[in-house]
Amino acid sequence: MQPDDETLVADCLSGDGTAFDMLVGRYEKLVFNVARRMVGDVEDARDIAQTVFMKAFESLNSFDPRFRFRSWLTRITINESLNHRNARRGTEPLDERWASPERGPAELASGAEHSRAVDAALGTLQPEYRAVIVLRHFLECSYREMAAVLQIPEKTVKSRLFTARQLLKEALVREGALG
Repeated sequence: MQPDDETLVADCLSGDGTAFDMLVGRYEKLVFNVARRMVGDVEDARDIAQTVFMKAFESLNSFDPRFRFRSWLTRITINESLNHRNARRGTEPLDERWASPERGPAELASGAEHSRAVDAALGTLQPEYRAVIVLRHFLECSYREMAAVLQIPEKTVKSRLFTARQLLKEALVREGALG
């Protein structure tokens, strides 16, 4: 039987390096997927995931065991994703004429056209709306978990999710994914 998160955190704080490795193994896909949905780029998501685990390790002693480790780690991921997006605002995108006409590995691996349309539509949403969509529909968090991760009241989560769904629907219509 695998130890629970709280036991692994305690073991890690006691100097057991393999305990943190187990936490990374348990949550690396979650962290990567949240980051990818927040920033829309696979390579950036990988970089963010590394930063998240480094920051989590460095601040593990500030983790409050009354809360879920998963929620705490997701909050770090969302914050790092937002920081990354804000830092990139000042950069110029590459000229489209330089792009290869062949599909790259990310496009080949991304799956169906619908998934690309959803990702594109998510990219048009403001970060606070994107975060609630990712938490609810991709991570299947409850309203309570979402409130804990985002550090906002449940009423605000529900209101924000309602608006986010409307905005996402409008974006999907613009992308041609919905009729």
